[in-house]
Amino acid sequence: MQQLRAPQLAEWLADESRPSPILLDVREPWEFELCHLEGAQHMPMHLVPVRCSELKPDQEIIVICHHGARSFQVAMFLENRGFAAIHNLMGGVEAWATEVDPAMRRY
Repeated sequence: MQQLRAPQLAEWLADESRPSPILLDVREPWEFELCHLEGAQHMPMHLVPVRCSELKPDQEIIVICHHGARSFQVAMFLENRGFAAIHNLMGGVEAWATEVDPAMRRY
């Protein structure tokens, strides 16, 4: 698993020469409704074990939560299940709002 900072993810998403990663948001539904990164796929943390078969093990996946702790746990879980290209967004959507998109709703 690699740790990724919000500005690094912003650069990646802006780079049209690079394939887009899956943005896997593992927060609770109410959190996702408040704010999320555009194009994010919502899969609450407690559902990841039963829904991880929906993900491709060789695709780049950025796991996202509020501050980076839950996403770190999910990233470790996926990596232990054979997913090869897992990234944790350090600081989560809070870091994204602070460092990349100050207009994003915060909580």
